[in-house]
Amino acid sequence: MILLQTLTTDSPIAVDTLATAESPNSAIGLLDLLIAGGYMMIPLYLLFILAIFIFVERLITLRKAAKTPKGLIDQVKMMVQGGDIPRAKMVCQGENTPVANMISKGLDRIGSPLKNIEVAIENVGKIEIYKLEKNLGLLATVSGAAPMIGFLGTVAGMIRAFIGVAQEEGMVSPKLLSTGIYEAMITTATGLVVGIIAYLGYNYLVGQVSKLIHSMEYTTIEFIDLLQEK
Repeated sequence: MILLQTLTTDSPIAVDTLATAESPNSAIGLLDLLIAGGYMMIPLYLLFILAIFIFVERLITLRKAAKTPKGLIDQVKMMVQGGDIPRAKMVCQGENTPVANMISKGLDRIGSPLKNIEVAIENVGKIEIYKLEKNLGLLATVSGAAPMIGFLGTVAGMIRAFIGVAQEEGMVSPKLLSTGIYEAMITTATGLVVGIIAYLGYNYLVGQVSKLIHSMEYTTIEFIDLLQEK
């Protein structure tokens, strides 16, 4: 009796054996869980990859667009007041940011009526805003479509589960019904996760675009005031 107690408490082999015995045989690994939802998981995975790609690509683009030097407008102001317009253009063209492109367009129109300069800057601004907002609509579509696809997968899975129950003769096994239901619910959970991630990413990017647009408008006003003073 003492030997048996020693084996069950002190022996590593016994501990491993007990741990194995206590772990349920029905435990589902993460990989099995991810593929258990059926074929409707494929579009959800594709949407997830698409959402991540758009978010990363847009984030890199917006950060590059926001790297306009703080002293750019001051440099341009000094050069314009000194009559060195070509050098001011070169400074703006070397930055290659939305703000710099707008100022560069305004410098190209110096000598024209002020209203024409404003229109030219606004047109460039619209083009730059379109570039900043590229694919954001697609990311918003992913945030709405992923949960719907998840619900569709759940409905399809429930239909398959109940068809299997209807075809079963005699007493229906609870395991058969529960397995079909949890497989169907996996698609809903996955769709919601993908949709939430895409929705949060979309709102974050929209906020960053709004900040850039505000910076572009502020710089444009400063540049127009500079031309009016000149």
